[in-house]
Amino acid sequence: MVIASPTQNSLKTPNKGWHSRGYLPHFDSDDAIQSLSFRLFDAVPIPLIKGWRRQLGWCKYLNQNDPKAVALRRRIETYEDVGYGACFLSDPRIARLIEDALLHFDDERYHLLAWCVMPNHLHSLFEMIAGYSLGGILHSWRSYTAKEANRTLGRKGQFWNDDYFDRYIRDQDHLENAIDYIEQNPVKAGLATNAAHWKYSSARRRR
Repeated sequence: MVIASPTQNSLKTPNKGWHSRGYLPHFDSDDAIQSLSFRLFDAVPIPLIKGWRRQLGWCKYLNQNDPKAVALRRRIETYEDVGYGACFLSDPRIARLIEDALLHFDDERYHLLAWCVMPNHLHSLFEMIAGYSLGGILHSWRSYTAKEANRTLGRKGQFWNDDYFDRYIRDQDHLENAIDYIEQNPVKAGLATNAAHWKYSSARRRR
């Protein structure tokens, strides 16, 4: 598979540390293990998220571990698991495309530790490799998969939601919990009785 991606220079832009695109706070470091998830453009309606923000008293630039940020993330994750929207990732062609894109640069730009392709969102866990930025890796994944998925589906327009959730891993317990959360997501959502039975997931390969 040949992935049309940003140039090497754009991928190796300096890491930003803590920053925000105006939606959610993000942490970018080339020596961190990152848990990263993003969803299709229609997986969670924007008006619903805005309503949750008002209810929680959420504001921009909250630390990712702030209780309000955690509560918002959990509401979005719960809603995602219900399977709203077009759920393009339930199409085996698209799920395979997404998984292949994640695996393509494994051990070159990052070390992929866990992943799971859900019907309307994606979870991944990887160790950054020095010289590559989180933003560059994410852009490479999303720009390529959006273009190829739209081509496969015969559609045009936005594919992924504009923003994403990322959390850096603090310690070994956090790492193990993150892997378990990612690989158990299909079971939690009622899509599989055993994590290893979900086809587009690291759990199947781990077995």
